[in-house]
Amino acid sequence: MSGRPPRIGLLGGTFDPIHIGHVALARAAQAAYGFDEIRFLPTAISWQKGETSTDPGHRMEMVRQAIAGHRGFVLDGREVRRGGNTYTVDTLSELRQELGRDAVLVLLLGSDQLRNLATWRRYRDLLALAHIAVTRREQISLARLPEPVEALVAEHGRDTLPNAPSGTIVFFGMPFVPVSATHLREQLLAGDRPATLLPQGILDYIAQHSLYRPASGQP
Repeated sequence: MSGRPPRIGLLGGTFDPIHIGHVALARAAQAAYGFDEIRFLPTAISWQKGETSTDPGHRMEMVRQAIAGHRGFVLDGREVRRGGNTYTVDTLSELRQELGRDAVLVLLLGSDQLRNLATWRRYRDLLALAHIAVTRREQISLARLPEPVEALVAEHGRDTLPNAPSGTIVFFGMPFVPVSATHLREQLLAGDRPATLLPQGILDYIAQHSLYRPASGQP
């Protein structure tokens, strides 16, 4: 870190539950950009998805356990502590104020999130606060983006991540990981134990706390 400002990756999400795809994305971003740390930021309430069925405390603890042992991976619970709808621009504003104007902040997104970026609150302000690094998620293409997003990429897209604090959009690759949280929850509700799709120990945590089970009275 000597000789340059801190470089910090930011990976937000409901993490309901955290799965191997989340960890793989963070590891690929770490390999691409050499972050001093990557902060995992569980949402309180995702304004796009609404309330989750899983208590934020459980989601945070699953993240904590999933990233234990990964050097530089850190749990940041500010969005849960703040409560209410989670807006990324508010979180970036807080982090910029805390970490200073020189810190290199990089918001990590999948291609699905990039496609929806123009629906985010004050999305044009995000690049004043951080860079955005995008990887392809599942089968969601980066081609033919919505017009406002395409214009943003044309203006701010770069081949490499600079040491400037914010302002660019970059792209990185990662191995294809065939998992989605929605399908994973369906498997858990059906009584399956998809251990290969979850970080070590998370399936035991889910069983211990009786998470992702049918509501009382349902089969």
